[in-house]
Amino acid sequence: GLEEGAKSQFSTFNNFITTINQKKEGIRNRSSPTQLVIPNIKNGKDLPPLCLDVRQKQRMSIDTLPQELKAPSPPEPSLPVRTKTVKDFQDDVEKSKASGDWKAVHSFYSTTFDSFMEINAAFKKDTNSPFNTIEDSGIDAKFVNVVYDALLNTPQDVQKSVLKGIINGLLQEWTGPRTKDDLRAYCILLQNPQFSNTSTYVIYAHLLRQIAALTEADHHFLVHWSKKISQKRFKQVVDRLLQFISLRLFPAKPEEFPPMVKCTWWIPSATKVLALFNAANSLISPPIISYTDFYNSTLDHIDLMEEYHNWQCYGNSHRFSFCQYPFIISIAAKKVIIQRDSEQQMISIARQSLVDKVSRRQKPDMNMLFLNVKVRRTHLVSDSLDELARKKADLKKKLKVTFVGEAGLDMGGLTKEWFLLLIRQIFHPDYGMFTYHKDSHCHWFSSFKCDNYSEFRLVGALMGLAVYNSITLDIRFPPCCYKKLLSPPIVPCDHNTLVGICGVTLDDLFQIMPELAHGLSELLSYEGNVEEDFYSTFQVVFQEEFGVIKSYNLKPNGDKIPVTNRNRKEYVQLYVDFLLNKSIYKQFAAFYYGFHSVCASYALLLLRPEEVEILVCGSPELDMSALQRSTQYEGYQKTDLTIRYFWDVVLGFSLDLQKKLLHFATGSDRVPVGGMADLNFKISKSETSTNWLPVAHTCFNQLCLPPYKNKKELKQKLIIGISNAEGFGLE
Repeated sequence: GLEEGAKSQFSTFNNFITTINQKKEGIRNRSSPTQLVIPNIKNGKDLPPLCLDVRQKQRMSIDTLPQELKAPSPPEPSLPVRTKTVKDFQDDVEKSKASGDWKAVHSFYSTTFDSFMEINAAFKKDTNSPFNTIEDSGIDAKFVNVVYDALLNTPQDVQKSVLKGIINGLLQEWTGPRTKDDLRAYCILLQNPQFSNTSTYVIYAHLLRQIAALTEADHHFLVHWSKKISQKRFKQVVDRLLQFISLRLFPAKPEEFPPMVKCTWWIPSATKVLALFNAANSLISPPIISYTDFYNSTLDHIDLMEEYHNWQCYGNSHRFSFCQYPFIISIAAKKVIIQRDSEQQMISIARQSLVDKVSRRQKPDMNMLFLNVKVRRTHLVSDSLDELARKKADLKKKLKVTFVGEAGLDMGGLTKEWFLLLIRQIFHPDYGMFTYHKDSHCHWFSSFKCDNYSEFRLVGALMGLAVYNSITLDIRFPPCCYKKLLSPPIVPCDHNTLVGICGVTLDDLFQIMPELAHGLSELLSYEGNVEEDFYSTFQVVFQEEFGVIKSYNLKPNGDKIPVTNRNRKEYVQLYVDFLLNKSIYKQFAAFYYGFHSVCASYALLLLRPEEVEILVCGSPELDMSALQRSTQYEGYQKTDLTIRYFWDVVLGFSLDLQKKLLHFATGSDRVPVGGMADLNFKISKSETSTNWLPVAHTCFNQLCLPPYKNKKELKQKLIIGISNAEGFGLE
């Protein structure tokens, strides 16, 4: 947008902006520049609760304010009359391009952006209407888009006049309560494409600071108005904010910006404004953009553990931490936080065991530093259940697995094998713990009652151990399961508090039992007489174990309350709640406590349900070309004939054979959070006879490949090897 030659002129803007602070200091007392809240704004309130506090057990929602504001708004000043239409403006631009005379366009831009009143006069759909509700911002979005699209193609003096006008507006609107016209102006200014240029960042920073310092009620309006912005423009604003944060953290040209010590409020202000857009995005189903579009991968390169510890220590105090705004932290970065937090807990528990042993004057040994699990393959589930039940105190130690009667040493491979086989047995239909739904290709908890729910606790502990030990599992739970697992994300101190209960909808049921959900959806949209045609009551009849038919009243005396056109929404909601919460409460509560017995950590507060699923299951999408690009070689070169044969064969494999290869070489057929590159896959040259099959060291994700003479022989031996891979030995 802006050329290099214009930057010297913008440096005067920087100097001009710095006078803002000096003028304000003479008028009122100020907080330090590190504070995000601008004090002494009349009728000011605290910033909105858009972040998480470690002392809270549930996430906060932006959508908590009533539709009508309790505090009276200041009166809207009368706006000047501006009659230019989109067509008029476009005609002016075309004439200017043809003639080279930009006077009319220059006049429009310099007038329009000179003050917040002028911005409203130009872009408000009707200057005589207040537009003071959250439903309609009153902004003529089409006109705004046309004006901004044309801006970057205008001469430099036109673009400079817009920035000068914005500075004017920011100075004029710095004090006093905000009107809805002010909020409209902020909403419009945030969409200015000029703020993609680093030379405008000083002005952009002050705009963001003012928006961050608005009252909670004003933020409420901005959030609801922002969700009406088109997907393209919404994404552009989010990308602009992310770029602003990234370049302030790691500037390509540090001399372009003021020293960090003088603008510590830049990043917190931008992050708070980004939180408003994240809140707006979450209010719509489906969301405007993916939650991953809010990730800032630049944060992967900062000291995340320092951020995490600051957040743990200071919570939602005025000390800023990115962990207060977890939506901005990528899943890869969150995985690093969880891994390091787990490692620190492992070290702490192991150290305590050592101290206890020494204090009792007993001889310490290495085994006390690990969670040692010894199992027989023939009694895998029962042995695992017994071992984990006996060693509850050791669950947070590093896991080591031994298969009785096998010589393998666990450097990670045996652990992967144990998880894989155990999950395979527990989720088998004959085992009866989980029901597999063919329509949705996922498992759900069996509602059959049992005397002992310890096996559900075992599955929860297994999932916790997998996350804790960075193992991916092939578990097919629906997204609703992970939402329940974070309800609440921290285990409540009061054991009478219900756990694993979350708000569920018909959409959640569609992901598990689509046919039933479709039937309930048809009931909601039925245009006839529901009571006479369906003849249903607020009672659910279901089949228990051994074919026993039981009934459950969805509300008191439900069997006597007919489902009608008026109450059918309540019926459907209660029915869904019964199926996904109440009917499986004891099973899921045991599962919940099992998971959190291992994974109890404030780091869980950083995660969305979708991110927990990725941490547990990894990604099912295999990209063997990406694996080829990241593979390391030992004894081979990537140009060697054997290696070329290998990749020709593997890339031609079916998905099933590719998964078998991945499982053979790494112990899991799932892709970790960081993608194929995170596997650190290595192919080593085996100096054995070419009559031998390939060998894998799953602890190190290493495949030992003999130098087979031709592609046919390599393919034959590789398929035999990967199709018959169970058990371990020592070389």
